[in-house]
Amino acid sequence: MNNRRRNFRSRPQKNNFRRRNGSLNNTNTNNFNNGNIGFSRNGSMNNIHSVEKAMIKFQQLAKDAQSNGDPILAQNYLQHADHYLRRYNELSIRKDNVIEKTNISEDQVIEKNSLEKKNSTQSSN
Repeated sequence: MNNRRRNFRSRPQKNNFRRRNGSLNNTNTNNFNNGNIGFSRNGSMNNIHSVEKAMIKFQQLAKDAQSNGDPILAQNYLQHADHYLRRYNELSIRKDNVIEKTNISEDQVIEKNSLEKKNSTQSSN
């Protein structure tokens, strides 16, 4: 039996999983690492439904704190709810813009198809 300690050998990195802050082989990296860069909340602040749920939760917590006689805690919860309300409004505006762009592009495709049909019928006559 060999009693000699084996040196640690690193395994080659697998590339079939997602990294939070991109590839490690980035050529523009330096040794400074700001903790906020690449920070992800797993999409919780980009999902309009979870933002709405958090807003409603803090509104309810504020009501409960107010009924328990703690106006400072109620104000704190209302500030949190206000933050989520602002984020909810941003996401809903963004969603409306995407829907509007999609409708415009669909209208353009329909218009283009109708022009092509019109041109093909004119050229066949």
